[in-house]
Amino acid sequence: MTTSIVSEPETAPADKNFLPGPVLLLGAPGVGKGTQAKALMAAYGIPQVSTGDILRANISKGTELGKAAKALVDQGTLVSDDLVNQMVADRLKQPDTLRGFILDGFPRTLNQANWLDAQLSTDTSTLPVVAISIVVEYEQLLHRITGRRISPAGRIYNIYSNPPKVAGICDVDGSALIQRPDDSEAVFTERMKTFEAQTAPVVEHYRKQGRFEIVDGDRPVEEVTAGINAALHRLRQAPNQ
Repeated sequence: MTTSIVSEPETAPADKNFLPGPVLLLGAPGVGKGTQAKALMAAYGIPQVSTGDILRANISKGTELGKAAKALVDQGTLVSDDLVNQMVADRLKQPDTLRGFILDGFPRTLNQANWLDAQLSTDTSTLPVVAISIVVEYEQLLHRITGRRISPAGRIYNIYSNPPKVAGICDVDGSALIQRPDDSEAVFTERMKTFEAQTAPVVEHYRKQGRFEIVDGDRPVEEVTAGINAALHRLRQAPNQ
């Protein structure tokens, strides 16, 4: 029962002799985690393993795990850790994960982190997870999210860092810019509370084991990418990593 979620790398691996292994990218809403995940995938030729994608794939394919998950979703019930864990285990059996993978949306809890460590330790050829957290100050994140304005055609502006020439109007077609409901300060504040509550135990788990680094995300994209790559190499050079 394997799914077929494969995120194709955009380029060949930058260093075929370096094994990135499993990498958990952490970051609050707005830090640019998605952009950095794509950069890692392209640099090392490894896939992104997204629990959301895996869940949707199992449901759409009608696998046994998917049927069980759909029944819960249809009832408005959260999919259990055990079911998510089974889907992740199934995904990690695919050959594209052998050199490593980027974890997206998992592990979210300490229980999931412990399960993943145990799961990976069953194969002595598999490296342990290393966690890299992209950090940006709260006020900067708030500006990134609440300052975002979008045209009907999908052009994105930011009233703080990339404002339109005329407030509220798209530079290209003159259409009115909108702020998405999810980009409000109230929604952002709640998302941050949830993120911090869920992430703190996971961060501490990897920090205690010497498998955690912080990267400053308040820099140009290329510099953040370089910082993540440097952190990844340092973590993999550490004993038993």
